[in-house]
Amino acid sequence: MLGASLRRLREAKRLTRDQAGFHIRASESKISRMELGRVGFKTRDVEDLLTLYGVVDDAERRALLEMVREANTPGWWHKYSDFLPSWFSTYVGLEEAASLIRTYEVQFVPGLLQTAAYAQAVFQLGNPDATPEDIERRVHLRMQRQERFTAKDGPRLWAVIDEASLRRIIGGREVMSEQLQHLLHVAGLPNITLQVMPFKYGMHAAEGGAFSIMRFPESDLSDVVYVEQLWGALYLDKREDIDPYLTAMEQLCVESTTPGGTVELIDGLLRKM
Repeated sequence: MLGASLRRLREAKRLTRDQAGFHIRASESKISRMELGRVGFKTRDVEDLLTLYGVVDDAERRALLEMVREANTPGWWHKYSDFLPSWFSTYVGLEEAASLIRTYEVQFVPGLLQTAAYAQAVFQLGNPDATPEDIERRVHLRMQRQERFTAKDGPRLWAVIDEASLRRIIGGREVMSEQLQHLLHVAGLPNITLQVMPFKYGMHAAEGGAFSIMRFPESDLSDVVYVEQLWGALYLDKREDIDPYLTAMEQLCVESTTPGGTVELIDGLLRKM
């Protein structure tokens, strides 16, 4: 969140990343990494940037410098850093701060809605050389990430799932049956909205693949779009990049089943298992 605040202040002054980098004896790429939260923050660098950006109010400076300490404090997920890619560690940090996540998934049930057995089967498919202990730790991390969203007064999760991911048998029929039953359960939680993009629509607005949109409680922070790739991810936070994804998500929600229709669809699939 500190990075997004620094970017907002820089853009308000109409300064380029090159200009900001020169001021702190750094490169444009370092400023980019700072604004994306992909590098540690030095207090001196942030102090110099705040001065460059015209932040002179003591209270505002103290609040932003306190964020330096918070940003440099490892999150609970850093204990998994031996197997967690740095590009995904960034996502988990953003996920922890988000008040609303809207996600569209094509291949699998979204990770935040997976059962342990389903997650295990997914990880085994994607990591055939991993040891049982590594798979168990990956599953444990995923279950920990879910705790915020199933807790009372947790953040909102709005998921649109392609019908293909519900019909694709992952881990065998018993595992898949348990997963579908779990979806019926979470669909009843007040902070989770679940929709299904049915086959009958054919082509739709998100044919490009899965993506997530994260929104934060701080009104001055922009949304972040997360697009995962095979060996990395894109993080988009500029309005011109975010808007097409917001439009696609809105269209997906219009064309997908209602929450009630989702329950009927999943219940019908369970009866055929």
